[in-house]
Amino acid sequence: MKEISQKLNGEISRLTNKTFKFDERLGEGWFSAVYFLKTKRIAQNHVKNNTVTMQFFQKGYAVLCGTDEAIALIHTFADNPENLEVHSLKDGDRISPYEAVLTITGPYQDFGYLEGIVDGILARRTSVATNVYNVVKAARSSGKQKPIIFMGDRDDHYTQQSGDGYAAFIGGSTAQATHAMNEWWGKAGMGTMPHALLQMFEGDVVAATKAYQEEFPEDELTTLVDYNNDCITDSLKVARAFGEDLKGVRLDTSRNLVDKYFLRNEHLMGTFDPRGVNPELVFALRRALDKEGFKHVKIVVSGGFTEDRIRHFEDRNVPVDMYGVGGSLLKINIGFTGDNVMLNGKHEAKEGRKHYPNPRLEKVEYVPE
Repeated sequence: MKEISQKLNGEISRLTNKTFKFDERLGEGWFSAVYFLKTKRIAQNHVKNNTVTMQFFQKGYAVLCGTDEAIALIHTFADNPENLEVHSLKDGDRISPYEAVLTITGPYQDFGYLEGIVDGILARRTSVATNVYNVVKAARSSGKQKPIIFMGDRDDHYTQQSGDGYAAFIGGSTAQATHAMNEWWGKAGMGTMPHALLQMFEGDVVAATKAYQEEFPEDELTTLVDYNNDCITDSLKVARAFGEDLKGVRLDTSRNLVDKYFLRNEHLMGTFDPRGVNPELVFALRRALDKEGFKHVKIVVSGGFTEDRIRHFEDRNVPVDMYGVGGSLLKINIGFTGDNVMLNGKHEAKEGRKHYPNPRLEKVEYVPE
């Protein structure tokens, strides 16, 4: 059983290194800034009896993510982790500017060299979770929640997929493009067809869809319809060919192209930007499908969607059933800071920083693996 199932069932309170599978070199200081390693040595040899409190915070309103991972890091690689006092909020908590989300108390030399790693974990996971949360919120602004497919596999290094997928799950996305994105939270990747499949069938959308259905009959049949830059024509072709079996069509038109529908109907242009997947194209597609009795066919859109662009679609009640979103969800726009703010139980911090007591913090017990 995956740890996420145990956590959701209340059997454990935090995910551990059994989920995260940390690189062992973390414990050797390979990923830590060298000045932290030097400070560890000085602390050990000169002030080893001091106890510090390290506090982590950021400066905006956000959806917190990465606390389980950061705590697992400390418990895995700190010296004497059973003697450290850790208090933390939880993944998924809403946080405010300067709110302490995690504190660690103990001898600096036991854990201090991991400060930058913790900052980085919290920054990336919280940024992705918050980005996804905002997109999910935008996708329900018309009154109905539209699912968000997390499609960030091509927008960053593949080694980030598991963590980004978990953060996206915390933010509210439960459909993700790769198996790796789903690894930490226990699902499987989902998706239908890329443009490469249509290319191998020379743009014949019906033939490509037939081959797909034969190979994956258990899937809900959804066809990509922008390969020939004629979304409405190709959507109707597959709808007529597959009838009730066709569950959806996906539009992924390049922002540099104008769909042939508008080139055939030039009188419609002049009051909007006709490039890419635009509201007028989706409205026209919905009308065309409905007119021929294909009201059951859902419309999925992808290609450069952001929170603002989704909100624009939703404000206009564009008949989209699902959004595919990628690169905009991976913007790292939230930075965390770890500060030593207490020394031997008394305030001691750099000028301008102080201890921010937070009654929401919960004590985290050390559980050896």
